[in-house]
Amino acid sequence: MIAARSPAARIAVALAAGLLSSACAQPTTPPEGVRVLGERTLPWGTTFQNTTVGGLSGLDYDARSGQWVFISDDRSQHQPSRTYTAQIDVRADGLGDWRLTGTHPLLRPDGKPYPEDAVDPEEVRFDPRSHELRWTAEGDRDRPADPSIRSAAPDGGFRGELPLPPNLAMRPDSGPRDNESLESLTFAAGGSLLISAVESTLLQDGEPPDPERGALSRVTVQDRAGRVSAQHAYPVDPVFARGGGDNGIASILADERDPSRLLVLERAYVPGAGNSVRVYEADPRGATDVRHLGSLRGTEVAPMRKRLLADLSGLGLSTVDNVEGIAWGPRLPTGEHTLALVSDNNFSPAQTTQLIALAVR
Repeated sequence: MIAARSPAARIAVALAAGLLSSACAQPTTPPEGVRVLGERTLPWGTTFQNTTVGGLSGLDYDARSGQWVFISDDRSQHQPSRTYTAQIDVRADGLGDWRLTGTHPLLRPDGKPYPEDAVDPEEVRFDPRSHELRWTAEGDRDRPADPSIRSAAPDGGFRGELPLPPNLAMRPDSGPRDNESLESLTFAAGGSLLISAVESTLLQDGEPPDPERGALSRVTVQDRAGRVSAQHAYPVDPVFARGGGDNGIASILADERDPSRLLVLERAYVPGAGNSVRVYEADPRGATDVRHLGSLRGTEVAPMRKRLLADLSGLGLSTVDNVEGIAWGPRLPTGEHTLALVSDNNFSPAQTTQLIALAVR
Protein backbone atom coordinates (compact mmCIF):
# COMPACT_ATOMS: atom_id res chain seq x y z
CA MET A 1 0.00 0.00 0.00
CA ILE A 2 2.75 2.46 0.89
CA ALA A 3 4.52 1.88 -2.44
CA ALA A 4 1.53 3.31 -4.28
CA ARG A 5 1.68 6.62 -2.40
CA SER A 6 3.50 9.77 -3.42
CA PRO A 7 6.95 10.44 -1.84
CA ALA A 8 5.42 13.06 0.47
CA ALA A 9 2.70 10.67 1.62
CA ARG A 10 5.21 7.85 2.07
CA ILE A 11 7.32 9.79 4.54
CA ALA A 12 4.27 10.97 6.44
CA VAL A 13 3.11 7.38 6.83
CA ALA A 14 6.58 6.05 7.58
CA LEU A 15 7.34 8.63 10.25
CA ALA A 16 3.95 8.71 11.91
CA ALA A 17 2.89 5.06 11.87
CA GLY A 18 4.70 3.96 15.03
CA LEU A 19 4.22 0.23 14.36
CA LEU A 20 6.18 -2.35 16.36
CA SER A 21 8.93 -4.36 14.68
CA SER A 22 12.27 -5.89 15.55
CA ALA A 23 14.79 -4.01 17.71
CA CYS A 24 17.28 -1.65 16.15
CA ALA A 25 19.91 -3.35 14.02
CA GLN A 26 23.54 -2.74 14.89
CA PRO A 27 25.59 -0.44 12.64
CA THR A 28 26.98 -2.29 9.63
CA THR A 29 29.82 -1.75 7.18
CA PRO A 30 29.21 1.57 5.41
CA PRO A 31 27.76 1.18 1.93
CA GLU A 32 29.80 2.17 -1.09
CA GLY A 33 29.06 5.41 -2.86
CA VAL A 34 30.50 8.15 -0.61
CA ARG A 35 33.45 10.22 -1.80
CA VAL A 36 35.08 13.43 -0.61
CA LEU A 37 34.70 16.40 -2.93
CA GLY A 38 36.87 18.64 -0.78
CA GLU A 39 37.24 20.65 2.40
CA ARG A 40 37.78 24.32 3.16
CA THR A 41 38.69 26.05 6.41
CA LEU A 42 38.36 29.64 7.57
CA PRO A 43 41.43 31.04 9.36
CA TRP A 44 41.15 31.71 13.07
CA GLY A 45 40.05 35.28 13.68
CA THR A 46 38.15 35.65 10.39
CA THR A 47 35.79 38.62 10.53
CA PHE A 48 32.96 39.59 8.20
CA GLN A 49 30.90 42.79 8.26
CA ASN A 50 32.07 43.61 11.79
CA THR A 51 31.30 40.15 13.18
CA THR A 52 33.53 37.33 14.38
CA VAL A 53 32.98 34.31 12.16
CA GLY A 54 32.78 31.25 14.39
CA GLY A 55 30.49 28.87 16.20
CA LEU A 56 28.95 27.68 12.91
CA SER A 57 26.67 24.94 14.17
CA GLY A 58 24.18 24.53 11.32
CA LEU A 59 23.84 25.09 7.59
CA ASP A 60 21.33 24.65 4.79
CA TYR A 61 20.99 25.14 1.03
CA ASP A 62 18.14 26.80 -0.89
CA ALA A 63 17.97 25.20 -4.34
CA ARG A 64 15.66 27.96 -5.57
CA SER A 65 18.22 30.73 -5.04
CA GLY A 66 21.44 28.69 -4.94
CA GLN A 67 22.20 30.33 -1.60
CA TRP A 68 23.59 28.73 1.56
CA VAL A 69 22.82 29.80 5.11
CA PHE A 70 24.86 29.18 8.28
CA ILE A 71 23.87 29.84 11.88
CA SER A 72 26.32 30.83 14.60
CA ASP A 73 25.77 29.60 18.14
CA ASP A 74 27.10 32.87 19.52
CA ARG A 75 24.86 33.65 22.50
CA SER A 76 25.33 37.35 21.74
CA GLN A 77 28.60 37.17 23.67
CA HIS A 78 30.73 38.35 20.74
CA GLN A 79 28.08 40.00 18.58
CA PRO A 80 24.30 39.50 18.41
CA SER A 81 23.12 35.94 17.64
CA ARG A 82 23.10 35.74 13.85
CA THR A 83 23.08 33.91 10.53
CA TYR A 84 25.39 34.15 7.52
CA THR A 85 24.60 33.68 3.85
CA ALA A 86 27.19 32.27 1.48
CA GLN A 87 27.98 31.14 -2.03
CA ILE A 88 29.81 27.82 -2.31
CA ASP A 89 31.27 26.45 -5.51
CA VAL A 90 30.43 22.73 -5.41
CA ARG A 91 31.43 20.73 -8.48
CA ALA A 92 31.57 17.05 -9.35
CA ASP A 93 35.36 17.33 -9.51
CA GLY A 94 35.87 19.20 -6.25
CA LEU A 95 34.96 21.95 -3.82
CA GLY A 96 35.75 25.49 -4.92
CA ASP A 97 35.44 28.81 -3.14
CA TRP A 98 33.45 29.37 0.04
CA ARG A 99 32.44 33.04 0.10
CA LEU A 100 30.31 34.74 2.76
CA THR A 101 27.82 37.18 1.22
CA GLY A 102 25.84 38.58 4.16
CA THR A 103 25.01 38.38 7.85
CA HIS A 104 21.82 39.15 9.77
CA PRO A 105 21.11 39.27 13.51
CA LEU A 106 18.29 37.05 14.72
CA LEU A 107 15.61 39.31 16.18
CA ARG A 108 13.09 39.08 19.00
CA PRO A 109 9.37 39.79 18.48
CA ASP A 110 10.05 43.44 19.41
CA GLY A 111 12.51 43.73 16.51
CA LYS A 112 15.61 43.93 18.71
CA PRO A 113 18.58 41.51 18.76
CA TYR A 114 18.69 38.95 21.55
CA PRO A 115 20.67 40.12 24.59
CA GLU A 116 23.65 38.18 25.90
CA ASP A 117 22.87 34.57 26.89
CA ALA A 118 19.19 34.90 25.92
CA VAL A 119 19.32 32.16 23.23
CA ASP A 120 21.71 29.43 22.11
CA PRO A 121 21.11 29.00 18.33
CA GLU A 122 22.02 25.58 16.93
CA GLU A 123 20.24 24.49 13.72
CA VAL A 124 18.90 26.40 10.72
CA ARG A 125 16.75 25.26 7.79
CA PHE A 126 15.16 26.97 4.81
CA ASP A 127 11.39 26.47 4.92
CA PRO A 128 10.61 24.83 1.54
CA ARG A 129 7.17 26.48 1.47
CA SER A 130 7.69 30.02 2.77
CA HIS A 131 11.46 30.24 2.06
CA GLU A 132 11.85 31.79 5.48
CA LEU A 133 14.18 30.28 8.08
CA ARG A 134 13.45 27.89 10.93
CA TRP A 135 16.03 27.69 13.70
CA THR A 136 16.42 25.93 17.01
CA ALA A 137 17.61 27.20 20.38
CA GLU A 138 18.77 24.76 23.04
CA GLY A 139 17.28 26.43 26.07
CA ASP A 140 18.97 26.71 29.44
CA ARG A 141 18.38 24.63 32.54
CA ASP A 142 19.82 27.26 34.90
CA ARG A 143 17.46 30.15 34.00
CA PRO A 144 15.39 28.03 33.17
CA ALA A 145 14.46 28.50 29.51
CA ASP A 146 12.83 25.84 27.36
CA PRO A 147 14.28 24.79 24.00
CA SER A 148 12.49 26.26 21.01
CA ILE A 149 11.96 26.13 17.26
CA ARG A 150 11.51 29.64 15.87
CA SER A 151 10.96 31.08 12.41
CA ALA A 152 12.63 34.14 10.96
CA ALA A 153 12.57 36.19 7.80
CA PRO A 154 15.74 35.99 5.68
CA ASP A 155 16.84 39.28 7.29
CA GLY A 156 16.44 37.80 10.79
CA GLY A 157 13.06 39.31 11.63
CA PHE A 158 10.99 37.24 14.08
CA ARG A 159 8.11 35.34 12.45
CA GLY A 160 6.88 32.91 15.10
CA GLU A 161 7.57 29.92 17.32
CA LEU A 162 6.47 26.29 17.04
CA PRO A 163 4.84 24.76 20.14
CA LEU A 164 6.81 21.77 21.42
CA PRO A 165 5.57 18.65 23.24
CA PRO A 166 5.51 18.93 27.05
CA ASN A 167 8.19 16.27 27.52
CA LEU A 168 10.76 18.62 25.94
CA ALA A 169 10.20 21.33 28.55
CA MET A 170 12.94 22.07 31.11
CA ARG A 171 11.48 20.79 34.39
CA PRO A 172 13.38 19.98 37.61
CA ASP A 173 13.28 16.20 37.08
CA SER A 174 12.48 15.85 33.39
CA GLY A 175 13.20 17.26 29.95
CA PRO A 176 16.48 17.78 28.10
CA ARG A 177 19.83 17.86 29.86
CA ASP A 178 21.58 21.20 29.90
CA ASN A 179 23.44 21.85 26.62
CA GLU A 180 22.12 18.54 25.21
CA SER A 181 18.81 19.70 23.85
CA LEU A 182 17.48 20.71 20.42
CA GLU A 183 20.48 20.81 18.09
CA SER A 184 18.59 19.15 15.24
CA LEU A 185 15.79 20.08 12.84
CA THR A 186 14.73 19.09 9.34
CA PHE A 187 11.71 19.43 7.05
CA ALA A 188 10.08 16.38 5.48
CA ALA A 189 7.14 15.53 3.24
CA GLY A 190 7.58 18.64 1.11
CA GLY A 191 7.61 20.92 4.13
CA SER A 192 4.43 19.59 5.78
CA LEU A 193 6.40 17.94 8.60
CA LEU A 194 9.11 19.25 10.93
CA ILE A 195 11.32 16.69 12.63
CA SER A 196 13.54 17.52 15.58
CA ALA A 197 15.78 15.51 17.89
CA VAL A 198 17.26 16.09 21.32
CA GLU A 199 21.00 15.63 21.42
CA SER A 200 21.02 13.15 24.32
CA THR A 201 18.63 11.17 26.47
CA LEU A 202 16.01 13.11 28.42
CA LEU A 203 16.42 13.19 32.20
CA GLN A 204 13.42 10.91 32.68
CA ASP A 205 14.59 8.41 30.05
CA GLY A 206 17.88 7.18 31.56
CA GLU A 207 21.56 7.93 31.67
CA PRO A 208 23.47 9.50 28.74
CA PRO A 209 25.88 7.40 26.64
CA ASP A 210 29.16 6.23 28.15
CA PRO A 211 31.94 3.92 26.88
CA GLU A 212 29.99 0.81 27.95
CA ARG A 213 26.54 1.59 26.58
CA GLY A 214 24.60 3.84 24.30
CA ALA A 215 21.37 5.65 25.08
CA LEU A 216 18.00 6.52 23.61
CA SER A 217 17.27 10.00 22.36
CA ARG A 218 13.85 11.16 21.16
CA VAL A 219 13.00 12.20 17.60
CA THR A 220 9.77 14.21 17.33
CA VAL A 221 7.59 14.55 14.22
CA GLN A 222 5.24 17.57 14.08
CA ASP A 223 3.08 19.28 11.50
CA ARG A 224 3.47 22.95 10.69
CA ALA A 225 1.03 23.93 13.45
CA GLY A 226 3.04 22.00 16.03
CA ARG A 227 0.76 18.97 16.40
CA VAL A 228 2.82 15.89 17.23
CA SER A 229 2.18 12.97 14.91
CA ALA A 230 4.88 10.66 16.32
CA GLN A 231 7.89 10.47 18.58
CA HIS A 232 10.50 7.73 18.21
CA ALA A 233 13.52 6.54 20.18
CA TYR A 234 16.84 6.78 18.38
CA PRO A 235 19.78 4.64 19.65
CA VAL A 236 22.86 6.82 20.15
CA ASP A 237 26.21 4.99 20.06
CA PRO A 238 28.35 4.48 23.16
CA VAL A 239 31.16 7.02 23.66
CA PHE A 240 34.14 5.86 21.57
CA ALA A 241 36.78 6.19 24.31
CA ARG A 242 37.19 6.59 28.05
CA GLY A 243 37.97 9.95 29.57
CA GLY A 244 34.76 11.72 30.50
CA GLY A 245 33.43 12.39 27.01
CA ASP A 246 29.98 12.33 25.48
CA ASN A 247 28.11 11.46 22.30
CA GLY A 248 24.87 12.76 20.87
CA ILE A 249 22.81 13.85 17.87
CA ALA A 250 24.28 17.05 16.43
CA SER A 251 22.01 17.25 13.37
CA ILE A 252 19.32 15.37 11.45
CA LEU A 253 18.35 15.63 7.80
CA ALA A 254 15.53 14.17 5.73
CA ASP A 255 17.13 11.79 3.22
CA GLU A 256 16.37 13.16 -0.24
CA ARG A 257 17.37 9.80 -1.77
CA ASP A 258 14.69 7.92 0.21
CA PRO A 259 11.80 9.91 1.76
CA SER A 260 11.20 7.25 4.43
CA ARG A 261 14.64 7.77 6.04
CA LEU A 262 16.61 10.35 7.95
CA LEU A 263 20.31 11.05 8.10
CA VAL A 264 21.57 11.41 11.67
CA LEU A 265 24.88 13.09 12.51
CA GLU A 266 26.34 11.68 15.72
CA ARG A 267 29.16 13.76 17.17
CA ALA A 268 31.29 12.57 20.11
CA TYR A 269 34.10 14.27 22.01
CA VAL A 270 36.49 12.84 24.59
CA PRO A 271 39.19 15.06 26.18
CA GLY A 272 42.59 13.88 25.02
CA ALA A 273 41.12 11.59 22.36
CA GLY A 274 39.42 14.14 20.12
CA ASN A 275 36.22 13.85 18.09
CA SER A 276 34.33 11.02 16.45
CA VAL A 277 31.77 12.00 13.81
CA ARG A 278 29.53 9.51 12.06
CA VAL A 279 26.60 9.89 9.67
CA TYR A 280 23.89 7.22 9.88
CA GLU A 281 20.91 6.38 7.70
CA ALA A 282 18.04 5.99 10.17
CA ASP A 283 14.74 4.27 9.43
CA PRO A 284 11.72 5.02 11.67
CA ARG A 285 9.49 2.41 10.02
CA GLY A 286 8.44 -0.08 12.66
CA ALA A 287 9.77 2.02 15.54
CA THR A 288 7.57 2.40 18.61
CA ASP A 289 5.67 5.67 18.94
CA VAL A 290 6.87 6.81 22.38
CA ARG A 291 5.16 10.21 22.61
CA HIS A 292 2.80 9.01 25.35
CA LEU A 293 5.48 7.20 27.38
CA GLY A 294 6.45 9.27 30.40
CA SER A 295 9.82 7.52 30.59
CA LEU A 296 11.88 5.13 28.48
CA ARG A 297 13.82 3.96 31.53
CA GLY A 298 13.28 0.22 31.91
CA THR A 299 10.70 0.24 29.12
CA GLU A 300 10.94 -2.08 26.12
CA VAL A 301 10.55 -0.14 22.88
CA ALA A 302 11.58 -0.76 19.29
CA PRO A 303 13.93 2.12 18.40
CA MET A 304 14.71 3.41 14.95
CA ARG A 305 17.01 1.18 12.91
CA LYS A 306 20.23 2.67 11.63
CA ARG A 307 23.04 1.92 9.20
CA LEU A 308 26.40 3.65 8.95
CA LEU A 309 26.75 5.88 5.90
CA ALA A 310 30.09 7.55 6.65
CA ASP A 311 32.65 7.67 9.47
CA LEU A 312 34.57 10.91 8.95
CA SER A 313 37.71 9.41 10.47
CA GLY A 314 37.94 7.07 7.48
CA LEU A 315 37.62 9.68 4.73
CA GLY A 316 41.17 11.03 4.72
CA LEU A 317 40.24 14.52 5.92
CA SER A 318 42.89 16.87 7.29
CA THR A 319 41.12 16.83 10.66
CA VAL A 320 37.88 15.70 12.27
CA ASP A 321 36.79 18.52 14.52
CA ASN A 322 33.53 19.52 16.20
CA VAL A 323 31.24 18.87 13.20
CA GLU A 324 27.69 19.94 14.08
CA GLY A 325 25.84 20.74 10.84
CA ILE A 326 24.79 18.70 7.83
CA ALA A 327 22.78 19.65 4.72
CA TRP A 328 22.10 18.56 1.17
CA GLY A 329 23.60 20.75 -1.52
CA PRO A 330 23.07 20.91 -5.29
CA ARG A 331 22.61 17.72 -7.30
CA LEU A 332 25.73 16.96 -9.33
CA PRO A 333 25.80 16.22 -13.09
CA THR A 334 27.01 12.71 -12.18
CA GLY A 335 23.65 12.06 -10.51
CA GLU A 336 25.29 12.12 -7.08
CA HIS A 337 23.92 14.15 -4.18
CA THR A 338 26.07 16.77 -2.45
CA LEU A 339 26.24 16.40 1.32
CA ALA A 340 27.85 19.33 3.16
CA LEU A 341 29.04 19.41 6.79
CA VAL A 342 30.35 22.26 8.92
CA SER A 343 32.31 22.35 12.18
CA ASP A 344 31.78 24.67 15.14
CA ASN A 345 35.10 26.06 16.39
CA ASN A 346 33.59 27.14 19.73
CA PHE A 347 35.31 30.50 19.15
CA SER A 348 38.55 28.79 20.17
CA PRO A 349 41.92 29.12 18.38
CA ALA A 350 42.53 25.44 19.19
CA GLN A 351 39.64 24.40 16.92
CA THR A 352 38.71 25.01 13.30
CA THR A 353 35.83 26.24 11.16
CA GLN A 354 35.74 23.58 8.47
CA LEU A 355 33.41 22.99 5.53
CA ILE A 356 33.36 19.44 4.11
CA ALA A 357 31.61 18.41 0.90
CA LEU A 358 30.81 14.78 0.09
CA ALA A 359 29.26 13.21 -2.99
CA VAL A 360 26.73 10.50 -2.13
CA ARG A 361 25.02 8.07 -4.47
